[in-house]
Amino acid sequence: MSLKDAALAVRKNAHAPYSNFLVGAALRTPAGNVYVGCNVENVAYPEGTCAEAGAIAAMVAAGERELAEVYVVADSPAPVPPCGGCRQKLKEFGAGDVKVTMGTLEGVEQETTIGDLLPGAFDAGHMVRS
Repeated sequence: MSLKDAALAVRKNAHAPYSNFLVGAALRTPAGNVYVGCNVENVAYPEGTCAEAGAIAAMVAAGERELAEVYVVADSPAPVPPCGGCRQKLKEFGAGDVKVTMGTLEGVEQETTIGDLLPGAFDAGHMVRS
């Protein structure tokens, strides 16, 4: 199954009764494994989980720690980029050149990289003291 198909499929499972904005995400690791996530809202909106965060959590729960590619899909007029928090989460597990594809239900896609989504990202190197 392609990342696009996996993201489209899991998007249908999103729990978004407050925004009605369903998002699906799928990621592939260097080992070729695919993990998926969908947004999950709750009544204490905006406390919830983004699709990207859910897919990353599934990857980590399975014992993997590295992203090779990401696909995010939503029912929107233009591809929707990950929120700021998810950009940082993607950076935690992916190199700057990891491809991120954002898509719509109508098939419009936009490709970028983690580095382009989060230039000047904060990382563990910033905490190293000389």
